[in-house]
Amino acid sequence: MNYYSSGEDTSHPQYKQSAFAKLLRIRIAVSRHLLRLGAITPILLVSGCQTAPSGLKIGTLLPITGDLSQFGSSMQDSASLLVKTVNSCGGVLNKPVQLISEDDQTNPSAGAAAMSKLAEVDRVAGVIGAAGSAVSSAAIDIAVRNQVVQISPSSTSPVFTERAKKGDFKGFWFRTAPPDTFQGQALAKLASAKGYKSVSVLAINNDYGKGLVQSFIPAFEAAGGKVVNKALPTYYPPQSATFDSEVSAAFRGNPNAVVLVAYPETGSIIVRTAYQQGLLGKQTQLLVTEGMKDPKIAQLAGKDTAGKFIVSGVIGTAPSTTGPAVKQFREVYQTTYNKRQPGVFDANTWDAGALLVLAAEAAKSTSGAEIKDKIPVVANPPGQEVTDVCQALALIRQGKEINYQGASGKVDFDAQGDVVGSYDVWTIDNNGQLKVTNTITVGGF
Repeated sequence: MNYYSSGEDTSHPQYKQSAFAKLLRIRIAVSRHLLRLGAITPILLVSGCQTAPSGLKIGTLLPITGDLSQFGSSMQDSASLLVKTVNSCGGVLNKPVQLISEDDQTNPSAGAAAMSKLAEVDRVAGVIGAAGSAVSSAAIDIAVRNQVVQISPSSTSPVFTERAKKGDFKGFWFRTAPPDTFQGQALAKLASAKGYKSVSVLAINNDYGKGLVQSFIPAFEAAGGKVVNKALPTYYPPQSATFDSEVSAAFRGNPNAVVLVAYPETGSIIVRTAYQQGLLGKQTQLLVTEGMKDPKIAQLAGKDTAGKFIVSGVIGTAPSTTGPAVKQFREVYQTTYNKRQPGVFDANTWDAGALLVLAAEAAKSTSGAEIKDKIPVVANPPGQEVTDVCQALALIRQGKEINYQGASGKVDFDAQGDVVGSYDVWTIDNNGQLKVTNTITVGGF
């Protein structure tokens, strides 16, 4: 497992997969086995595994490597900044918050293993992440089983809404980005507004890709459009390195547009492949989603023989970060990170961390089971509206109810742990710069 420095004390054993961590796993397993056999008493098991009471521990489960690494490092910086900010104003329950960081490698198996470590070895109360829906799907049952609150800044698959309605998550799941049921509608609105009548879909074959396609198709059809490969959508394997056949299939018949649901690394290869096949810059427009909304996407995809960026003119949608606290967050972020602009899900990451610490303070507990019940209390009305996390902590300590207003949005949660937001319409200009052109609002409670 790869680790990423959170800016905290990396010499602490919680930041490393040390021999101690491995020994602790073995000791727990052996102790449980002996307990079942009656060889030890329950009190010995407890005294062998528990540590002295400590402050709030939260984890991050983010893609520092892999296909989503362009987002993960910046998201990690946002989580670290949140913890440093909270600790600068007294921490939670008068103790510093500890941040324990794991790299999910944009890989479900690695993400599940990392969540197991965070929940069972590090004993965190909450986890910020994962980024990708497939990784969150692999991790969430582990979190629920261990009563760990999981708040994803960017896992947008509708699968989580469906499972939450069934009661699978027992209230331990939240996300600060709206589900793709809404983004599918926003994308359909955009395609219709552009006058596109026929569209093909090309998507990554995971929860994110399939969920967005399944929400886009009925929304586009309801607007009078036709998805030409509806019967057999084109999906590509996440680990592929070449996409010739998938690109040819998606562009077959010259539809008005191809909706590409991808991440930056594989998505940029797909765009280059379409260019090499002579399919770009003609009658078929490329429509993309937030998975491709990376400021470096033009550089990743490269230039054509005339020196023009291949992705120039691409149009996409992405959850908008237009929350009441966004200006304040950007100022703190840029001051801390040498004027660097926050990434697309950085504000969502900040809000995920803020909600965990505020809920812990409100619960007067570092237990995930108690924190989960307080997240809607500190996030939703009623309560005094507050954007500053330190001010919010101070109000809670004074016994007042708050309604946290985030950087990514108002972060009001419904019963499934979902928020409703607006979507930016964005493009890449001829200089390779990412520009937001307008906003589409969908969904509602």
